[in-house]
Amino acid sequence: MAYDADVIVIGAGLAGLAATAELAEAGRSVILLDQEPEQSLGGQAHWSFGGLFLVDSPEQRRLRIRDSQALAWQDWLGTAGFDRPEDHWPRRWAEAYVDFASGEKRSWLRAQGLRLFPVVGWAERGGYAATGHGNSVPRFHITWGTGPGVVAPFERRVRAGVARGRVHLRFRHRVTGLSRSAGALDTVSGEILAPSDAERGTPSSREVTGAFELRAQAVIVTSGGIGGNHDLVRRNWPKRLGSPPKTMISGVPAHVDGAMIGVAEDAGARLINRDRMWHYTEGIRNWDPIWPQHGIRILSGPSPLWLDAHGSRLPVPLFPGFDTLGTLEHIMGTGYDHTWFVLTRKMAEKEFTLSGSEQNPDLTGKRLRDVLGRARGGVPAPVRAFLDHGADFLVEPTLDRLAGRMNDLIGEPLIDAAALHREVAARDRAIANPYTKDLQVTALRGARRYLGDRLIRTAAPHRILDRSAGPLIAVRLHILTRKTLGGLETDLHSRVLTEGGEPLPGLYAAGEAAGFGGGGVHGYRALEGTFLGGCIFSGRTAGRAAARAVG
Repeated sequence: MAYDADVIVIGAGLAGLAATAELAEAGRSVILLDQEPEQSLGGQAHWSFGGLFLVDSPEQRRLRIRDSQALAWQDWLGTAGFDRPEDHWPRRWAEAYVDFASGEKRSWLRAQGLRLFPVVGWAERGGYAATGHGNSVPRFHITWGTGPGVVAPFERRVRAGVARGRVHLRFRHRVTGLSRSAGALDTVSGEILAPSDAERGTPSSREVTGAFELRAQAVIVTSGGIGGNHDLVRRNWPKRLGSPPKTMISGVPAHVDGAMIGVAEDAGARLINRDRMWHYTEGIRNWDPIWPQHGIRILSGPSPLWLDAHGSRLPVPLFPGFDTLGTLEHIMGTGYDHTWFVLTRKMAEKEFTLSGSEQNPDLTGKRLRDVLGRARGGVPAPVRAFLDHGADFLVEPTLDRLAGRMNDLIGEPLIDAAALHREVAARDRAIANPYTKDLQVTALRGARRYLGDRLIRTAAPHRILDRSAGPLIAVRLHILTRKTLGGLETDLHSRVLTEGGEPLPGLYAAGEAAGFGGGGVHGYRALEGTFLGGCIFSGRTAGRAAARAVG
């Protein structure tokens, strides 16, 4: 039979680039398909903050962080909460990934030119028992160059494959069918879309200008998740998180629509854990949007007060940066989709970082002098732009005026100014006392014992009503869609499985479409810094496995 290539890879995001790079370097011919134009090569990873989960790294050791594979695995299990028969392969993938993050991951990436910012972040701190959810120690390593810096080594390897004639890039090819012609799945068909000069991330034309059919010995699906498709997010929304939000904003471009996962299902692939998902609760509407309903996540330090729609503090340990899905579950039980941060300008200067490569031009542009400026104080320029232009940001000198503006923004008198003042004053009394029962105050004091937090992430404890720390700021927070944690079930060779548990001949999957490995390597929750790494690891695994199979 005549084949157009040894392997067809569907999706030119990070996982697809990683798989294609491995295939090309193994001497295989590859066709890499994507429905978007070439400007969007790298997919969602380009827009990311570039965080990578590493264990016992030199960066950690320099900051006196004691980490180990055993501690990381304990944290992963406590966070994932694997409890289903379907978790067999996800759990095995998780163990393999923690071993990778504890072993060759850093040196392998470094050999390709990837470099790391020296200060390690502490994401998803948990706040429960030692065996519960969260990172026991800081593990969030920021790539020097953020998302584009993560994509660059893999794009470079793929383009080297193009130059050698082993890789053929075919953009504006939307896959609508997978089929078999000789027992194994070997045929990919779909629509050719009109050429588009749409800028990266912006909506591109869906005008169909033709059709295609391609054949290969193996097919790898790396098409991403469902975060840009709010209808599908709501359809898969788990009952344990309450009713789905009436309003959401998008942390990913609109083309992240989950369509290819459905195509794979129609071809006989098994989709598991479709009710597991990862959405952020600190979303703000982008004042300068790139894609529809474009939202940005605030990566906050531990000091701001987090209030529900009525102005009451969220319960322990739902502090900024501690438990994303625990916070989401609580919010959805309040009857409202929004919450509030209340803080001082002094807190915003040190503790507000915005997620995304475009919101961190100093790190993305590798401008060392500007990065060092973060430690010197002052509101970072991207945050200042939101203070000046963001619809969700309110700045006032007094709590009474702030409460009035909060009600005006919502259109309902939900915030009682006197009750808000009592809440803030009680917190301020805890700050003024070296001993307190306020666990958020205890947590922020503990955070400042870590050098990384003290330098650039946690403001010196102070009273919110201290005028010298003002003015006061309130930020309305939205639910921000982001990641699909479930996906196509795969074995440790990235082979897609059927409902009967057998490999579907010829079909592989990686990245978010495969739940970052196995159909849900994270279980119910993620430790952060594990999405990009999951794309890299599962993409590499799929590429190597397919290269062996067609050799």
